[in-house]
Amino acid sequence: MQTDFILNAAKAIQQAIVANENALESLDRAIGDGDHYLNMKRGANAIIDIQPALATLTPDAALQQIGLKLLSTIGGASGPLLASFFMSMAKTIKENGDDSISKIAASFAAGVEAIRQRGKADLGEKTMLDVLIPVSNQFVLLAAQHCDSKLICATLIDTAEQGMLATKDLIATKGRAAGLGERAIGHIDPGAKSCQLMIVAVCKLV
Repeated sequence: MQTDFILNAAKAIQQAIVANENALESLDRAIGDGDHYLNMKRGANAIIDIQPALATLTPDAALQQIGLKLLSTIGGASGPLLASFFMSMAKTIKENGDDSISKIAASFAAGVEAIRQRGKADLGEKTMLDVLIPVSNQFVLLAAQHCDSKLICATLIDTAEQGMLATKDLIATKGRAAGLGERAIGHIDPGAKSCQLMIVAVCKLV
């Protein structure tokens, strides 16, 4: 992984978030606090703003700085969770390197595990993890099988969409949506949707 790729991914993510403003706001109005899009946009824009400084850093250091910036920029629960993801990725890459797809997959998995631990959530609870855990599992598996990067990305895009759509039929047990009980059924989780958008945006760069 090169720092240039991280910067391009940040731009692609920012564009994807802004392009889907109406969808994210609609989902969050239905079962969230109504501020998910604004928080995601604020975080994405903040990373774009520090890109000149990030460009001078190694990949692990750039990911660490992204995590710190998100921690200080995004409000609500998303900030600490996404910060944990990037900072855990950074730590894993610093310790193990990033010179293979398997190592990159391992760093992604470490980031997802950090979200799981910090959020005290798991698969099936109508959160971003319903996208991130299946994507992480597939990424690690396909990397271990030495699959082509194009195939890996195509599979991850499909997996992210399936995970996002699956949240529609789940009862939320975390966050504001948890208070809605069965009334949350029929609505896609906004965090799952934003994660799906981000994964698609990054995978399409490969």
